Formats: sequence, C-alpha cells, structure tokens
Amino acid sequence: MKRLFVIALMLSLSTSVVAQTDEEAVNEVLDNIHKYASEANFEGYFDLYTEGAIFLGTDATERWTISEFKGYAKPAFDRGSGWTYVMTERNIFLSADGNTAWFDERLDNEGFGECRGTGALVKIEGEWKVSQYNLTVPVPNALLREVVGMIRAGETDQ
Repeated sequence: MKRLFVIALMLSLSTSVVAQTDEEAVNEVLDNIHKYASEANFEGYFDLYTEGAIFLGTDATERWTISEFKGYAKPAFDRGSGWTYVMTERNIFLSADGNTAWFDERLDNEGFGECRGTGALVKIEGEWKVSQYNLTVPVPNALLREVVGMIRAGETDQ
C-alpha cells in the first residue's frame, strides 16, 4: 500500500504545473507582444494591454491611447501584415509590492535596425498587462547632431 501511495505521489508531482514567477510571466507577456504583432494577431496582441494603455512610437507625434493605436494597427493586421521585432536583450524590474513591472529591451527590426522598447506593466487580477510601451530608435552619439539637423531640415520643408 505504501508503495502505491509513493507511486501516485510521484505521478502527481510529475504532472503538476510549476508556478510561474512574476518575472517569467512578464517576460512571457513581452514575448507574446512581439509574437502576436509579427503574426498580425489583433485580438491576442491587444489583449495584452490595459484599457488605458499608451503606446509611444518612433515618430515624435506617435503618442496613442490604446484605442487610437488599435485604429492604426487594425488595417495592417487585417491585411496580415503586422510588424516583426526580435528581442536580443531584456531587463525586467519588479516593484516591492509585486504589482508593477518595468522593462527595457533591445530589439532588431529589418527596416529600422536596432530599436529599444521600454515600458511598464501592471498586475490586474493576477494577470500582467502592458500599461505603456515606448518604441525608440537609439541614435549613436557620434551621429546625433547630424540626425537632429536632418530632422530639423525636414520640419522646415513641410
């Protein structure tokens, strides 16, 4: 009888789900942000954001509420053309109370090259959601004045 109990206990332990840490859960949300965007999975992608989320894009004018960002993304996702960013490095930080996380990540994109994503997530009813995402294109300091000059010249041409 004792042997059967041990075997049953071993089977239950081997099939039990290992609980995910908050850092692992945040990492999974961020991985899925990039996966669903690449797959043009509108529902999956936007389910990862809070209702009041803000998305900051690479252009200085791109500050979107999640509702505005959905409007921007919907036509592209409907065509099956999302965007693909491959994470090459990520740092995740958690608040002491375990309800807020922030991150920075290095990304690679075919058209924009190396990019940086930063943002914050909040835990809502045990589930992590992105409350802000900021996508930037880092400019090497040696090129910054030249790039700023190009941007300023472009502003006067409009």
